[in-house]
Amino acid sequence: MRLRSPEPVRLLPAVVGWAALAATALPAGSAPRAAVTGAFLLTCPGTAALLAARPDWLRPGSRPEMFSAAALAVALSAALSVLTAQALFLGHAFTVRRAVLALAALTTVLVLLPRRPLAQEDGGPRTDRAGRPGRRHGWWGAWLGAALMLGTAGCGGLAGGTGQHPPINLSGEGPQAAGAVVTDQPPSAGSWHQAFRDDFEGSGLDRTRWVTCYDWNVRGCTNAGNPEAEWYLPGQVSVAGGALTLTAERRTTAGSDGRSYPWVSGMVSTGRDHWDGAPRHTFTYGYVAAAIRAPADAVGMFPAFWLLPAATRGGLPELDIAEFINSNRYVDINLHALLPDGTEGSVHHQVGPTDFAAGYHVFGVDWQPDSITWYVDGEPKFKVTDHRLIPTVPMELLINLAVAYQQVPPSDVDSATLAVDWVAVWQR
Repeated sequence: MRLRSPEPVRLLPAVVGWAALAATALPAGSAPRAAVTGAFLLTCPGTAALLAARPDWLRPGSRPEMFSAAALAVALSAALSVLTAQALFLGHAFTVRRAVLALAALTTVLVLLPRRPLAQEDGGPRTDRAGRPGRRHGWWGAWLGAALMLGTAGCGGLAGGTGQHPPINLSGEGPQAAGAVVTDQPPSAGSWHQAFRDDFEGSGLDRTRWVTCYDWNVRGCTNAGNPEAEWYLPGQVSVAGGALTLTAERRTTAGSDGRSYPWVSGMVSTGRDHWDGAPRHTFTYGYVAAAIRAPADAVGMFPAFWLLPAATRGGLPELDIAEFINSNRYVDINLHALLPDGTEGSVHHQVGPTDFAAGYHVFGVDWQPDSITWYVDGEPKFKVTDHRLIPTVPMELLINLAVAYQQVPPSDVDSATLAVDWVAVWQR
């Protein structure tokens, strides 16, 4: 017997898969991206699996059998998609782009598998080894396989009976303790909805969500309120490989304020393009979190993940979710507020030592009207209940990599990077 090469129609699921992968480069939420990736995920992996198992299922048959085959292809596709997503979640590697890439590769392998001929070379009917006419098997075996795959996926998704993803290890320093809190969800109970999220899946920054300076941007910016040495520029912000990267470089640059800065660096904010613009996004209360990897060269660097009031374009209150001041082993937590008597009230806490540069760690804050709770990798670290300190105004979200705050970088350090895997905001 000879093996047949794939027919053009059998290659269609693989072609759609790679088209879906290309579509993930489009902005999140766009109709073409949703249509192409959705069509692929719901039909093509299962179709390829059926083609590998039953090469004759595309042949014309009765209408009920065709409907049954189509439904089975959707069921298998859903099962494969869920299992792929769960595998990536368990390794804290999930993005839509990675899931589509894995399924496109699997679909391609399945459609390229060699298939045996459906009839003898003389054109006669297919027979078994005893020479009896071969029997057409029903779909019950494939349906059973799909049910088992969906059942496995469902059990995995309900691990622990919580309906959340199983605990994941983000640090690369060994397994998490049993019972650890899921870090890609709000750690406290309640009815939450996701108000904002960016997984940085494309090839560039989503400008509908982010700007690359403070609200006082004029061809770049800096934080004149701190003794810092950087001038923020858009070119120091990049998105690739499913992550946002802010890069600080030793390069003398003239700022639009007339000063010379020895470093350039990157930042992102959900605020304004310029002083008179409108903020991209503001938030009042919620759980705000990001998966961040601190710079390997920490001395002289000041990365921060924080919130500032939108109406006053800076100033108080200020809610610092995570600050790394000349260190990648300790994270600082701060809250600054204007008290009713006109004085400033502040609280501070420090978490560590942990190697925050060894891998991604999730830093979050649950900001509610009656309390603020800070979390690191899903574990509560500090809580404030003094109502005088708790912000009540819409806030902008910022992530930046400042340079030379309190300490200048060593002379042999010419660059540093801050990596962000995802940012999200949930609200009740």
